[in-house]
Amino acid sequence: MEEISIDVFGLTKRYGSLMAVDSVSFRVGTGVFGLLGPNGAGKSTIVLMLTTLLKPTKGTAFVCGYSIINEPVKVRECISYVPQELAVDDKLTGRENVLLYARLYGVSSPKDKVDEVLALVDLRDRADSLVSAYSGGMKRRLELAQALVHEPRVLFFDEPTVGLDVASRSRIWERLRGLAHDGVTVFITTHNMEEADEFCDKVAIIDHGAIKVIDTPSNLKSGISRSVVIVRITNPDTFIPDAYDHLEGIRLLGSRGQDICFLADSGEEAIPLLSEQLRRNGIRVSSFSVNQPTMNDVFLKSIDAAEGEWTGADSKRFKRLVRRRK
Repeated sequence: MEEISIDVFGLTKRYGSLMAVDSVSFRVGTGVFGLLGPNGAGKSTIVLMLTTLLKPTKGTAFVCGYSIINEPVKVRECISYVPQELAVDDKLTGRENVLLYARLYGVSSPKDKVDEVLALVDLRDRADSLVSAYSGGMKRRLELAQALVHEPRVLFFDEPTVGLDVASRSRIWERLRGLAHDGVTVFITTHNMEEADEFCDKVAIIDHGAIKVIDTPSNLKSGISRSVVIVRITNPDTFIPDAYDHLEGIRLLGSRGQDICFLADSGEEAIPLLSEQLRRNGIRVSSFSVNQPTMNDVFLKSIDAAEGEWTGADSKRFKRLVRRRK
């Protein structure tokens, strides 16, 4: 049976007439849990309540078995929270920053523990440099060292890789996955669908304060049965969109240059049908490609249930699909 680190029951936060978080309930076990959602969806509000920094209007939650309402001190003893805004002092060295946290937490043998966590995040060689000389990625890793100095059971990390280069993102995720492997529950908020897909064991998508879906990335993607078929043609001037309205299980999304994008119930079945129809219409095809559903597709579907499917007028979505094809 999976160990539950976070148990949320009807958690609600209202600011006057604004419902920031609307009676959410979910459970988080070990591993990496990702909370995804657009700006203003309620992600940060949920994290602030779970870390006891904000009192709920209604509902409750238990973190490491302790009530966020009745036992906030116990909750704080077993968690760490890394906000999106940098929380390091540029006028101190990296070592001094982490040592400050160790002493605030009452860590025994603080100097030894500081050396240990600095080595864990690959900052031992720069430990005695002023933080003002650190890169953005180094500062983010220093924040992670600060958060780990008292060995938390649950780590909350708000947008862990925002603004970082590829190498820095890779290092951060390597450390986070290592922590999860060692039994730490890692709770992140993110806008990065690709990272959520690759690194999260479970994700929840929130919109307008409500949890829309929650499951593993693979299960969520498999719930979207439709595929996107992109056809590259050599004579786009002869393409007539209305000629494809009758094809069963296939819908035209739009065209851009030499690329035509269709939404199909089955990509494999759509290709021969499209190939025949295009041939009849005098369209010369140079290639077909099928894009399977991604976390981007899951996200867009979840936060836009009223629309429910792709539209030809949505040029931003279509352009992204074409870029993925290239």
